[in-house]
Amino acid sequence: MKKFFKRAGITIGIALLLLLAWGIIEPYTIAVEQETAEIPNLPQAWEGKDIAVLGDFQVGMWMDNDSVIPRAVDKIIEEEPQAVLLLGDYVYHPADDNTVQMEKVADALTPLEEADIPVFALLGNHDYAMDKKDDRVNQETADRVDRMLGEKGIRVLQNESVPLTLKNNEVTTNGENENTLYLGGLGASWPGNVDVPKALRNIPDNAPRLFMMHNPEAFKKLPPDSAPAAVAGHTHGGQIRIPFTPEWSYKDLGSKNAHVDGWTDESYGRNGNSLYVNRGIGFSLFPIRINCPPEITFFKLSAKA
Repeated sequence: MKKFFKRAGITIGIALLLLLAWGIIEPYTIAVEQETAEIPNLPQAWEGKDIAVLGDFQVGMWMDNDSVIPRAVDKIIEEEPQAVLLLGDYVYHPADDNTVQMEKVADALTPLEEADIPVFALLGNHDYAMDKKDDRVNQETADRVDRMLGEKGIRVLQNESVPLTLKNNEVTTNGENENTLYLGGLGASWPGNVDVPKALRNIPDNAPRLFMMHNPEAFKKLPPDSAPAAVAGHTHGGQIRIPFTPEWSYKDLGSKNAHVDGWTDESYGRNGNSLYVNRGIGFSLFPIRINCPPEITFFKLSAKA
């Protein structure tokens, strides 16, 4: 019996070591998720077009995987989407000066500017130097992130919308017509910047729209039928998901409705609204991902039947 338990212990130990080793390797892989975003009243010109999503780079964390970002950008350029959405948390450490980290981010995103693909972004809690909900809001660091993204031609949305109009198969933001899809972006939740009425103000009733936000919690504030397709980040997919149970992560231990990955169920948010949660690229606390690889999401747009 002692020999049995000894062998069992050795087997379990080896399995845990192998799992840990994979947890260190997996952050350098990339999963490309192809999803359909159903949008009522979607113009025919947008039918079948792709929107790419990236988020949560977390550059500056110990053993960060920032080398994945340029590879993800290259993959996006290869697929030629109509636009790219960035979901916030570009830097990790709450610091008075995040310039070095943001320079890495800006360099990694430069090829998108060179490829002339329009990019729209949000700010996340880490961009305000908030590691916890009750941390002090550092507006200076957030302004720096905003400015450095803007220098790369990236438009940062904070409780506003922008009309995306297809003209000769290219996206313009000047003018609205029958080929316009509205992109709405909410402010960051932890700094208390979510203003839903302001974000909806310039979107005509019944107009086709796609919403983006950093924290999935903001999705609950959107009124019914105002966000038939939306995307959020922030969760990193839970980082550690029990193999063979892809919807369960360690975050479920502290919350009955964690919603850390993929499409949320109908009970999350208001009627007529649908949210997809992107797993992001980087991580928090520990540089490990298990059964939860970094994600690029490609949304193929479709008019809802």
